[in-house]
Amino acid sequence: MSLVDGFVERLGLPIDDRALIRQALIHSSWLHEHRDEAPGHNERLEQLGDAVVSLAISEALFRRHPVDDEGMLSARRAAIVSTVGLARLAERIGLADHLLLGEGERLQRGPLRPSLLASAFEAVAGAIHLELGWEAVRDWLTELAEPELTGDEPIGTLKSPKSRLQEHTQRTTGARPEYRLVSAVGPDHEKRFRIEAVVADEVLGVGEGPSRREAETVAADEALSTLEARGDGPEEAS
Repeated sequence: MSLVDGFVERLGLPIDDRALIRQALIHSSWLHEHRDEAPGHNERLEQLGDAVVSLAISEALFRRHPVDDEGMLSARRAAIVSTVGLARLAERIGLADHLLLGEGERLQRGPLRPSLLASAFEAVAGAIHLELGWEAVRDWLTELAEPELTGDEPIGTLKSPKSRLQEHTQRTTGARPEYRLVSAVGPDHEKRFRIEAVVADEVLGVGEGPSRREAETVAADEALSTLEARGDGPEEAS
C-alpha cells in the first residue's frame, strides 16, 4: 500500500482523486529535492484549506454555543484554528507519518513542528473540499474537532498565542518576547514571512505566514508548545 493510499484509508473518506491528496502531503522542501516527481507542493491547497477550516469551525461554534457573544466565539475559534490546535487535529489523523518532506526538513524534526503540521492539515482540508464538496469536509472537520467544539475552557486559555506567551514570560522571567524577521520572500501579493519568537536570547518558536502578524502568531504558538514540552508552559506555571 502506498503512502497516499494508507493516508486515505486512515481518513475513512470516499476519495477517488489520489493526486489531490498526494499534493496536500507534499511540503515545498520535498518538491525542491524532487522537482520532476510532482506538479507542485501543498501551499495552494493550504491557502484554500485555511478558509475552509475557519468557516467550518465558525459555523459549528455558532450552533453549539448559542449564548456566546461574538468576542467569545472569536476566541474559541482562534484557539481551535491556532497552530497548536490544528497540529492537534493533524495528530489525530496520523498526518506526520504521511508527509513528504525534504531531508533537511526531516533533520530539523520537521514532522513534529506544530506549524508544519497545521499547514499540512489545512492543505488536506482544501483537498477534501475540492474532491468531496463543502458538506463532506464540514462534517469531517466538525467530527474531528468535536472535543474542542463542545469544550467549555476558561477565557484565559482562549487568548491569542502572542498574549499568552507575553503574559507567561513576563510572569516567569520578566522578559518580553521578541519577534525577529528571518525572511520575507515572494512578490508582494504572495509574500511569505518567516519569524522567530525569541525570549531571553533563545529561539523558542518559528512561524511562517502570508503576513508578519500571522507569522508572529504561529511563532508564538510554537514557542508555547516548546515551553509546554519542557514542563514550563503557562498551564504548569499557573
